[in-house]
Amino acid sequence: MPKIKTHKGIAKRIKKTGTGKLKRTKAFRNHILTKKTAKRKRGLRQPGFVHESMEKKYSRLLPYK
Repeated sequence: MPKIKTHKGIAKRIKKTGTGKLKRTKAFRNHILTKKTAKRKRGLRQPGFVHESMEKKYSRLLPYK
């Protein structure tokens, strides 16, 4: 059997945690930050997790992580 290629677009955005969950960065933190409150921007710093309904799909794109 040939090796499975890792999807590099997903590999740059998602990391697998020790428990097997998929960690991601949150959106809306790049520009136009002046109209967003400090509380909102602080919350966007925290990592988000991939929803359980999408975990299987993303895990297939990251076979060796």
